[in-house]
Amino acid sequence: MSGLGALYQDLILDHSRQRHGESEPQPAAASAHEINTSCGDELTVRVHLDADGQSVQSLSWNGDGCAISQASASMLYDLAHGLTAAELRTRIDAFRDMMRSRGSIEGDPELLGDAVALAGASKYVARVKCAMLGWVALENALRQLEVPTA
Repeated sequence: MSGLGALYQDLILDHSRQRHGESEPQPAAASAHEINTSCGDELTVRVHLDADGQSVQSLSWNGDGCAISQASASMLYDLAHGLTAAELRTRIDAFRDMMRSRGSIEGDPELLGDAVALAGASKYVARVKCAMLGWVALENALRQLEVPTA
């Protein structure tokens, strides 16, 4: 394994063990629950927007699943705070493109932060759904708020 690959693997394992943003369910402006029927991973994302309804004020999640799904949600949590719905949509789309690339897109660290470490998972179709779980849940929660994301 290359030095970068080992670093990314360590980053994924660190996020899956020390999950940023994971908390017990609490009231939220919107929440979405997603299940990966292929493997049974589950994740619920809860989001509050600021008073003007434009930026993420708080985000939390809880779930159960593999290291990839849990690390991905942790990385998304780190990325989302303070972003507008449009900025989040750009990042969700960039992450989805990376995950669908089967390893041909490394991802932009400026847009995706630590989540670029998950690019290697895109080579394994069964892992793409795991990595996307939290991102799809956040996307669905934002839709509930009728926040224009494009």
